[in-house]
Amino acid sequence: MPNRFPGALTQDWEPVVIHKSKPKPQDLRNPKAVNQALRSGAPVQTIKKSDAGSNKKAAPAVSVKKLDEAAEPAALDRVSTEVRQAIQKARLEKKMSQADLAKRINELPKVVQEYENGKAVPNQAVLAKMEKVLDVKLRGKVGK
Repeated sequence: MPNRFPGALTQDWEPVVIHKSKPKPQDLRNPKAVNQALRSGAPVQTIKKSDAGSNKKAAPAVSVKKLDEAAEPAALDRVSTEVRQAIQKARLEKKMSQADLAKRINELPKVVQEYENGKAVPNQAVLAKMEKVLDVKLRGKVGK
């Protein structure tokens, strides 16, 4: 049978060479790339960080308490005794528990407890809600 494609057997093919580019630094840190390199047996560089895996925290250079005292020389104002007593008296007159009052003003019961114990820093929005629910004046001059 005659050859329909003359020169088909004598044709020289040039070899195809695929050049891979060097991986980018961000690709080298990718966990998938690292795992793939480990599986293929490629060399993987590991660097031990000095405090890696330890639970130690560096001690602050300056005491936080000293910084607070320097920035804010006066202590924060707390709820006054008159306001504390007014809240408690009005709440008891309405026969409400601290939890009931907290629910009515949409706050946590802990907030009401802190106001009545005098541990809370006064928040005008919370005091306004308490005034509305308890029908008592808590802001400004109490009792006037």
